[in-house]
Amino acid sequence: MKPRPNAKGATYAVLILTAMNLLNYMDRFVPSAVKDLFKKDLHLTDTQTSLPLTAFVIVYMLTSPLFGSLSDRVPRKYLIAAGVALWSLATAGAALATGFWTFLLTRGLVGVGEAAYATLSPPLIADFYPKERRNRVLTLFYVAIPVGAALGFLLGGYVGSAHGWRLAFLLAGLPGLLAAGLVLFVREPGRGNQDEDGAQVAPPWSEALRLLAKNHEYIVAVIGYTAVTFASGALADWFPSFLHRHRGMELGAADLMVGTSAVVGGLGGTLAGGLVADWMRRWTKNPYLAVCAVAMALATGFAFLALEVKSHLAIAACIYAAQFFMWFYNGPINALLVNSVSSALRVRAFSLSILSIHLFGDAVSPSVVGFLSDRRGLPFAMSLVPLAMGLGALVWGIGWRKLPVAATPL
Repeated sequence: MKPRPNAKGATYAVLILTAMNLLNYMDRFVPSAVKDLFKKDLHLTDTQTSLPLTAFVIVYMLTSPLFGSLSDRVPRKYLIAAGVALWSLATAGAALATGFWTFLLTRGLVGVGEAAYATLSPPLIADFYPKERRNRVLTLFYVAIPVGAALGFLLGGYVGSAHGWRLAFLLAGLPGLLAAGLVLFVREPGRGNQDEDGAQVAPPWSEALRLLAKNHEYIVAVIGYTAVTFASGALADWFPSFLHRHRGMELGAADLMVGTSAVVGGLGGTLAGGLVADWMRRWTKNPYLAVCAVAMALATGFAFLALEVKSHLAIAACIYAAQFFMWFYNGPINALLVNSVSSALRVRAFSLSILSIHLFGDAVSPSVVGFLSDRRGLPFAMSLVPLAMGLGALVWGIGWRKLPVAATPL
């Protein structure tokens, strides 16, 4: 059968939404890059420096289902535009913080804005493209994550060291207002435009939860995703501080290493993961889970070594390799989430996955590491990173070998 054509306006939509994804992750990781700077200025403990990230993630995950429901009544592009404008203003507003509670408030508001964007963008992209093209398109979309994270570290490290952490937040936040305006010109393709079940109405949450609970492919994807999100949240938030305190690196150099490893390893890993996953479709069942499992197992080993070796050159080699293999999962696992459910259920599925991966993932991992760091030391606390990555690899590996081939969307 001849493949469906892309919906009109697909290229513009993907470009704008991908640019937003870049800004999304830049804003998210600037605080990690300047952690020790605002810790000193605002007189915070290690635990307190991680709580703003936890507040952001908690608000983000709790409001995601709300935007999933609102999208049934309001065009998605309007919700996305409002969310991006809110997170941009809140990020810039952190520059005005006078203490722990005002800083916590601004980071919480960032979570509201990002929930609108992250919940609705992947399903919106899916409606522009037929099923067989979604992995490659979503791979390009998720390439923005490592690039944005790297820019957050680089912007925070350079501007924070040279001009102070407050200017870093201003420069990170304000460009999002332009992106919020541009998304209003996206042409809505219609829910399920590229699916045979596109006329279906979104089920109520009670029915959605029942359907998703029976979808083993979806469940395995989310459990592994949660473990990896736990690890990535702790690694991003604490690895620069670990290098600064325990490996004798200047904070700017530590941020530079983490930032460049994220952009080089993450960019290469995300692209390679998407391509390898499509290539593996002819060689193994459940190729998306296969690629995620094997790559994450390799990333686990390199992350362990990055925490153990002492030479700066060896640390750099290990963290670059860990980042490269760690990011393989990005396109495949999100394509799996999109394709494993019906179009009517897709926004519900994404909002629930966001709730799950953050509730048990990076909403808690930075604070857990900070708590353990205050009591047992940061090297001990950072051992949770490879442990969680290994758990994600194990879950995805079991799914790869045990799940039936090509589960049909509910």
